[in-house]
Amino acid sequence: MIPESFIQDLLARTDIVDLVDSYVPLKKAGANYAACCPFHNEKSPSFTVSPTKQFYHCFGCGAHGTAIGFVMEYQGLGFIDAVKDLATRAGMQVPESDGFKAEPAGRTRNLVEVMARAAAWYKEQLKRSPKAIEYCKKRGLTGEVAARFGLGYAPDGWQNLQAVFPDYQAEELKVAGLVIENDAGRRYDRFRDRLMIPIVNPKGDIIAFGGRIIDQGEPKYLNSPETPLFEKGRELFGLPQARQALRETDTAIVTEGYMDVIALAQNGVGNAVATLGTATTPTHVQKLLRQVDRIVFCFDGDAAGRKAAWRALENALEALADNKRIGFVFLPPEHDPDSFIRENGKTAFDRAVAEAMPLSDFLLRELARRCDLTSSEGKAQLIYEAKPLLLKLPTPLLRLQLVKRLAEASGFAQEEVERLCELRAFRPAPPPKARRAAPSLARNLLRLVLHRPRRAAALPVDLLPDAPEHAALVRLHAIASADPGMVSYAQLRERLRGLPEEGAIETAAAELLALPLDESESEAEFTDALHKLGEAVAQRALAELQGKAQRLGVAGLTPEEKQAYLDLLSRRGNDS
Repeated sequence: MIPESFIQDLLARTDIVDLVDSYVPLKKAGANYAACCPFHNEKSPSFTVSPTKQFYHCFGCGAHGTAIGFVMEYQGLGFIDAVKDLATRAGMQVPESDGFKAEPAGRTRNLVEVMARAAAWYKEQLKRSPKAIEYCKKRGLTGEVAARFGLGYAPDGWQNLQAVFPDYQAEELKVAGLVIENDAGRRYDRFRDRLMIPIVNPKGDIIAFGGRIIDQGEPKYLNSPETPLFEKGRELFGLPQARQALRETDTAIVTEGYMDVIALAQNGVGNAVATLGTATTPTHVQKLLRQVDRIVFCFDGDAAGRKAAWRALENALEALADNKRIGFVFLPPEHDPDSFIRENGKTAFDRAVAEAMPLSDFLLRELARRCDLTSSEGKAQLIYEAKPLLLKLPTPLLRLQLVKRLAEASGFAQEEVERLCELRAFRPAPPPKARRAAPSLARNLLRLVLHRPRRAAALPVDLLPDAPEHAALVRLHAIASADPGMVSYAQLRERLRGLPEEGAIETAAAELLALPLDESESEAEFTDALHKLGEAVAQRALAELQGKAQRLGVAGLTPEEKQAYLDLLSRRGNDS
């Protein structure tokens, strides 16, 4: 865990306008700034950044958040990585807390510099190697695409990097994975006689390399080992280069190899990425679904490709949402994406992606292959195999469709499939009863509090109406009471990350951009809202006492109730 105090300090030292403007040019629009949304395609700007509230909101797609949220969405980073990125920008050191250990000061930067120097040298060697140049031409790669992906060449030889790093024994070379030490302590270059393909993180830093053998030899691909910079289960090759195409197409194409991504880009398909010598992980899927609504896995058409696709499906299930889609393209057995697009062209490849098999079809097809659906045993096995997959799905609509299709294939009733797969708990709860409070008053209180978060501490929690905003107001009161120093919506917003009230508060905050409050009048409006809240409570109490008095007579009231009744009547008379 990163200490909450550090998050608050980081947000206080980060100007979201400067941050967003460094990625997306902003234009002044009244009290705020505007741009075309970087998270979906649009022609008219609906993406708004508030300098006073320090948050962004898109009125088109609903994207919303603080500086941390923007970095997470734009760069496809997790929360901790986004905090680290902003901390580096602000010149702050992320502290240790509850088992979270920051990298030693300067170590990460040193490794990044080492990798950059090596990459620059490899690029220079590519220009000087007729053998490597001929290989690139044979693969149909132009100088433009080679430059886009930073391709290089590691010449044959055992210690070529000694010319780049005079201190060849430096610990950073070993930690970065550029050299290997044998049992005798002798060092040699990890990559020799290979086309060098840099792996770049969302910040643009080179964190690893993939080396493709030029002639015959094994392994065909050699990857950097995992290092403090590089964790293969989290990174995707080609993601920074694909960012613009991902936004334009709202689709990510996932392949198995570096050369697939490069060949697709060479032929006009720029929204492809590749896993790095490992199966697709849930982290890969989550990272992509932050940026697009559709993922298409495009694997080789052989048995190994189908096996890789099934692993991708298993790891994608838990990251799905009902508004996200996943598809699968299975190429002819003799093809991979590289050879297919070179032989058949972009139009044929685009058609294959557009017609990709939906996840539900692939799941049911693969399960059916494993089971003999002509026998009772096979039908029972189908449900048995499907159960762990259905339990992974967080999406009720897709799960319902799969249950219906499983029922049809197995001959079981839909209710029986749900019971056998233990899905009863996933049935949606009945809608809550309509609340009869004054939502407009509660809504206004919520807007006024979000305008000045400190006001939340003054909310009379016991008097709040039973309105849809009730839970959000109570949560804000608790946060503000615990931290009187909290002054901005951005600081408040990060306290709400992952809490049930997060969505309701985001919606109310967006209203502040559409209907801004007058600074000089907001305090008087807040005071008036509290007065109205007290009046509403008093009226309800008077109505209850009047009802009891009518039923039982005044004599039926307790002495305390009689006094309260008189006080409320007197108060109503004074107000009138």
